[in-house]
Amino acid sequence: MAQTGDVSSWPATRIAAAVRAREVSAREVAGAALERVAAVDGELCAFRETWAHEALRRAGEIDALTAGGGAGGGNGGGGLPLAGVPIGVKASEGLASFQSRRLVAAGCVPVGATAVPDRAGGWQTFGHNGRGLTANPLGRGWSPGGSSAGSAAAVAAGLVPLATGSDGAGSVRVPAAWCGVTGFKPTNGLLPARDRAGLNTPGALVRWAGDAVAWFSAVTGVVVPRPPGRSPCRAVWSATLGFAGTDAAVAAVALAAFRRCAGGGLLRQVAADVTLQDPAPAWTAARKGNGGLVPDGNGEHLRRLFDGVGCGGADVLATPTTPFPPHGHDGPGERISVALTWAFNLTGHPAVSLPAGFTPAGEPVGLQLVARRHDDARLLRLACAYQELTA
Repeated sequence: MAQTGDVSSWPATRIAAAVRAREVSAREVAGAALERVAAVDGELCAFRETWAHEALRRAGEIDALTAGGGAGGGNGGGGLPLAGVPIGVKASEGLASFQSRRLVAAGCVPVGATAVPDRAGGWQTFGHNGRGLTANPLGRGWSPGGSSAGSAAAVAAGLVPLATGSDGAGSVRVPAAWCGVTGFKPTNGLLPARDRAGLNTPGALVRWAGDAVAWFSAVTGVVVPRPPGRSPCRAVWSATLGFAGTDAAVAAVALAAFRRCAGGGLLRQVAADVTLQDPAPAWTAARKGNGGLVPDGNGEHLRRLFDGVGCGGADVLATPTTPFPPHGHDGPGERISVALTWAFNLTGHPAVSLPAGFTPAGEPVGLQLVARRHDDARLLRLACAYQELTA
C-alpha cells in the first residue's frame, strides 16, 4: 500500500483512482482525514461533528468492493468513480439529502457534518455554530462566508478534498471566494431543490476544479466530455451588474483574473450592457413564497445577453464573486455579501467561483463565471482550464 502522509493534498479523483487500483486503502485515506481533522479542527471548527466509526466502517466496505473487483470503472455500470474519497457533509443537508446519497453511492466516505451558522443568527455568515466560531483558514479573524461555511473551511484547510454545500443566494460561491477554493452551483432544477421556492440548489466546494467535474457526474449521472479542441468562450465582464457597490480593490483583482483568462486564450471579451435590476425584492418575495411573482426582469435580460441580441452572443458572464472582501466575525454591517450572486438563483443560471487572487491588503477575492442555463459542462471545463492556466 502507498504512504498516506500527504493524502490530504491529493485531488479526489487521484484518491479514487488509487483506491480502485488498491495502491492505498479507503480505510487508510479515511483514517488520515480523521487524524487531520482531530489535529486541526479544534481551532478551526469547520466540522460540527465527526463520524469516525461510521466512516471507517464505510471505508472498509469500499475496500471489500475493490478487493472483489466491484469498484468498476467510469461513472456507470455500478462502479465507484469516487471510491474512498473522504467528504464533509453540510450539516443542514445531512446524509439523507439527494446529493449525499448519490455521493455515497459513488464511493465517497462521509467523515462528518460541516458547520453552518447558528439559526439564532438568522443564517448570517458570521457567529457561532454550536462548537465554536468557524474560522477562515486564510485568516482567522475573517468570516469564512456562509452558509456553507464549514464546508469551505474544511476544503481550504485540506481536511477533505470535497465537501457538499447548498446555494440559495450564494451560499456555496461566497465562502468559496473568501476561503480561496472553487465553489460550483449547477443550473437550478437540475438537482432537487433544498427549498420550496426552488432557489436553493445543491453544490460543491473543492480545491481542484476537476473534482467539481467528478462531483457533477456523480450526482447527476452526466459525463462531462472533453472538448475536441480549446476555443475561447465569448465573455462579458461586469464589476457591478449595474447596481452593486463593488469595492475597487476587489474589482481590480477579479478583472485581472478575467484578463489572464483572455490572455491565456480561454475567453474573448465581448461588449454588452449588463445593467440588471437589484434582485433583493424579487428574491425576498420568492423566498417567502409570495405566489407566482415574475422575477425582476433579470432572466429576460440574461436571455438576451446569452442569445446575442445586440451583442453578438455571450457564452459567459464574469463578475467578482462578492462586492467586498471577507468581513470580520462581527458581521458585514449593512452590506450584502450576496449582491453579485443571488440574481442567478432567481434566474437559475449555473455559476462557479474561482480563486482570483488577493487585494493589496492580502484579502482573498473570487472570480464568478456564469453560463447559459444547462450549459454546466462548458462552465466546468472552463473552470478546469482556468486552474491549469493559473496553477
